[in-house]
Amino acid sequence: MKKPIIGIVQMGSLSALGSKPAEIWQSYQQGASLLAQNEEGKWVGPLADSASKKLQALYTEGKPYSRLDRSTLLAIETALQATATLDLNPSENWGVNMGSSRGATQVLERAHLQHVDGADLSPNTSPLTTLGNVSSWVAQVLGVEALSISHSVTCSSGLQAIANGVSWLESGRCDHFLAGGTEAPLTSFTIAQMEALRIYASPDATPFPCRALDLKKEKNSMVLGEAAASFVLSKAPQNPPLAWIVGLGYGMEPLSSPTSISGQGLALQKAMKMALQEADLDRVDALVSHTPGTVRGDRAEYHAIQQVFPEKIPAITNNKWKIGHTLGASGALSLEMAILMLQKQQFIPHPFLAQAAPQQLQTIMVNATGFGGNAISLILAPPGAS
Repeated sequence: MKKPIIGIVQMGSLSALGSKPAEIWQSYQQGASLLAQNEEGKWVGPLADSASKKLQALYTEGKPYSRLDRSTLLAIETALQATATLDLNPSENWGVNMGSSRGATQVLERAHLQHVDGADLSPNTSPLTTLGNVSSWVAQVLGVEALSISHSVTCSSGLQAIANGVSWLESGRCDHFLAGGTEAPLTSFTIAQMEALRIYASPDATPFPCRALDLKKEKNSMVLGEAAASFVLSKAPQNPPLAWIVGLGYGMEPLSSPTSISGQGLALQKAMKMALQEADLDRVDALVSHTPGTVRGDRAEYHAIQQVFPEKIPAITNNKWKIGHTLGASGALSLEMAILMLQKQQFIPHPFLAQAAPQQLQTIMVNATGFGGNAISLILAPPGAS
C-alpha cells in the first residue's frame, strides 16, 4: 500500500442512527430497520430523536437559523460537531465543501407554492434557495476565511466533496478542509419524484421496507432518509487521524436509463479499479456499497464488484436498509460507517448477505453513484497505516 494521501481528523453527523459516535455505533449493533411511515403512509428515514433535538435547538436560536433550509441547518450542526475540539485559526486557509443532491429543498418548495398561490415572495427567497448557501453558511458560522464550494453531483455528492477536499489539500492552496454531504428530502414532492421513477418502496407494512443489497428481491425498495455528515481533512495531521484516505477513483458511463445505471456497473468498475491502483492494492478487506435498494442498481453494483474482485469478493455491507437513501449525504454516511468499523475493528453484518466477517479490517472501500452516470470510490486505512 502506498503512503496515505489525506487524514480524516474529525467527523460529525446527524441521521436516523443518532448524533454521537457511541449512539451511532450502538444503532449499528441492532439488527432492526430505523425506517418509519410518515403521515401519508410512505416509508422514510427520519432523524433520531437526539439528532432532531440538536437541529431544533439550532433552529430556535432565531435569525438567521430560523430562515435557513433544513439541509443547511444539518450541514451547520454537523460541521460544528466536526470542529468542536479544533482550534479554528481564522488566519489559516480553509476549504468548505458540502455536497447535496437537491440543496434547499424545503425552503424552495414552500416558496414555489407561495408563488403559485399568488403571494409575494420574501427578498431572501433567492439567496436562501440556492445550493450555494449551504457551504457559505457553514463557513460563516465557523468564522473561518474559506474557499466555499457547494455542489450537486446527485447521489455521489458527499464523496465527491471529500475528493475535492483531497485535491485542494494536495495542491497546497488550503491548510484545512471540511467536506461532507447534507440532504433533507422528506417532502411529498421529492418522494413523488422517486415514485415516478418506479423505484420507491411499497407502503406495505414489513420489518425491512428497504431491501438494499438483497440480490433476490423482485421489486424496487428504495426509501428516502435525511441526514448530514461532515469531516475535517488534513494533509499533515498533528495527531493520528481517525483514518487515512489511501486511494480515490472515479468513473463515468454513457446514459442508458433514467437513473443512468448500466447492467454492468461500468462507472463503478472504473472508479474501484482507479482507487485500487492509486492505493497500490489488489484487494480490500471490506466494502461499503452504494446499493440504493433498487433491483437494477443493486445487481449492477454487485456485478461490478465481482468483475473488480474476481478471485475473492470482499465482505460487503451498507446502511440504506437501515436509514434509507440520503441522496447527496449517502456517501458521507457510508464513509462514517467505514471509519467506525476501522476504529472498532468490527465488521457490521448485513441482513441480506450470508458472508464471513473479515478477521481484520485494514482497508475498506466506499462506493457512491449518482444520476448522470457518475461513480466514485475511495479506500480507507486505519491510523497505523502511516
